[in-house]
Amino acid sequence: MQFSAAQIAGMLQGEIVGNPDVTVASLSKIEEGKPGTLTFLSNPKYTEYIYTTEASIAIVSAEFKPEQTLPAALTLIKVADPYACFAKLLEAYNQLRQPAAGISDKAHVSATASVGTDVYLGEFVFIGERASIGKGCKIYPHVYIGDGVKVGDGTTLHPGVRIYADCIVGNQCTVHSGVIIGGDGFGFAPNAENNYAKVPQIGNVIIEDHVEIGSNTTIDRATLGSTIIRKGVKLDNLIQVAHNVEIGENTVIAAQTGIAGSTKIGRDCMIGGQVGIVGHITIADGTKIAAQSGIAHSIKDNGTIVQGSPAFAIMEYKKSYIGFMKLPELMKQLDLIKKKLDL
Repeated sequence: MQFSAAQIAGMLQGEIVGNPDVTVASLSKIEEGKPGTLTFLSNPKYTEYIYTTEASIAIVSAEFKPEQTLPAALTLIKVADPYACFAKLLEAYNQLRQPAAGISDKAHVSATASVGTDVYLGEFVFIGERASIGKGCKIYPHVYIGDGVKVGDGTTLHPGVRIYADCIVGNQCTVHSGVIIGGDGFGFAPNAENNYAKVPQIGNVIIEDHVEIGSNTTIDRATLGSTIIRKGVKLDNLIQVAHNVEIGENTVIAAQTGIAGSTKIGRDCMIGGQVGIVGHITIADGTKIAAQSGIAHSIKDNGTIVQGSPAFAIMEYKKSYIGFMKLPELMKQLDLIKKKLDL
């Protein structure tokens, strides 16, 4: 589909500088702009590209004043917040690419399951007994939804998602390919023969509204009760969430983080990539954990920032790291002192 500068400016309440009739059919980065595409300039580091881009339309700040001659074919749309406006266009563009509602004749829906209106079910989707799918859901091919699962309105499950029995996914969630929700937690008990007997995992997973889960992340079902992902949480790819973990509202976690069982993470936390968190601890609201940190103890004070393995206060970590970097020189100086003292 094609859109004119006038249509886009109307959607964003922007001011046109140039040709209001110029049209675009796709989006591009400003440094890779091509004719017929729309781009945006938000970060000042990319300002130089506005003077060479071949894009047809660029979204810029209302305060933008060119310091060089702009390309003759470029039309500007001036807005209050270019990044937010471009994100709005990306969402609209993404919605246009969504499949139309309809149920494939190759999908399996159990007789006792319920499916809401305006739902898309792709090829080889499996929906188990007593499962419930809300209205407006997009469920792509090869998704497995087990018995008793509930999926809320407007949720998107990308290809290859697996949701085990009795788990709950809220409204307006996005779950990317390869995610497994409700696999067994890692529960084993050693016996007299030093073998490990499996402890049955009979709980479930509850995912609240507006959660996004990245590809190949796994969220284990609880031993008893529920593993809980609260409203607004964003999980990156390749994250392990163990049984009975609870993650508070609007917390964001980057890739390859592992969270051991029964840990409670507060709301509004930010956790970097490759962080390891032990089990049975609590992490206070607003905590920030730097990448590759190891969390071995509870963090009790709200707004704490930590780094390192084991992690401690970030400013102390930075001071310690400066000292660590100076160790080779300090060792040389120590050797010289020892030689002078004939030690």
